[in-house]
Amino acid sequence: MTPPQPLPPPSPPPPPPPTRLLAQLALADLADVSATSRWVRSGATRLHVLDYDSGGDGVPLIVLPGITSPAVTMDFVARELTDLVRPLIVDVRGRGLSDGGGSYGLEEYAEDTEAVVTGLGLDRPILFGHSMGARIAAVTAVRAKVGLRGTVLGDPPMSGPGRGPYPTTLDAFLDQLAQARRGTDADEVARSWPRWPRREQELRARWLASCDTEAVSATHRGFENEDFFDWWPSVPGPTALLYGADSPVVTTEGAAEAARLLPSAVLTKIPAAGHMLFWDNPPTALAALREALRPMLS
Repeated sequence: MTPPQPLPPPSPPPPPPPTRLLAQLALADLADVSATSRWVRSGATRLHVLDYDSGGDGVPLIVLPGITSPAVTMDFVARELTDLVRPLIVDVRGRGLSDGGGSYGLEEYAEDTEAVVTGLGLDRPILFGHSMGARIAAVTAVRAKVGLRGTVLGDPPMSGPGRGPYPTTLDAFLDQLAQARRGTDADEVARSWPRWPRREQELRARWLASCDTEAVSATHRGFENEDFFDWWPSVPGPTALLYGADSPVVTTEGAAEAARLLPSAVLTKIPAAGHMLFWDNPPTALAALREALRPMLS
């Protein structure tokens, strides 16, 4: 009688899927950007910044992108402003080349922004944020830990407790991240964002996978748990708010509430644009941003 053979050892469980990826093709995009990579620390977190310093004395403009927008995806905005200011686009923690980890609340993001100001020795910069970045800019301004010349907020999420959900679900964001990590291209991105310029569709395809799952998930929770209007009435002037005429994020009612709660703010509606102002209607949105910045440059 043949003795029973021992069972083979169980196969090890598959490794968890990566939470961030950055392909060589994505890194090569930086060669086409006329900016210098700078690095600063916010506590233990290393933050990457694209600095469009041409050696002049331009007023620093810190650019804070949205929830799934690494710094390089806003290059097309920064390059149109270099005659007016010195743009510095931040890879917000958990995106692009910046470290992930830690907390992803508004005050922690504001601490990172303050670290950029102090770490790079910036003299009274202007803050400009889009979407998530607009909320970060508002909180940084209210905290008043660093000197600022002003703030410009682009279509800040106005969802929050008792205000209904953020228009894009977390599952939709996670599906986009999974698609990017699987491997996507500009044609696939174009099916979701057909109005975007081709270069921006390409950058989206190559850089979205650099966004950390927890960073996106925690930020999305913040869109529904942290009320923008807790901060907005205390934002010091000068401040301006740009919003899309077709935006589901800043509705007509939301814009009216913002105007009522902070009468000194300048509100500008961008026609033919949804939430993604600069991608949907680049010339008009850029012209509005330049107009908002001019009074802050003195």
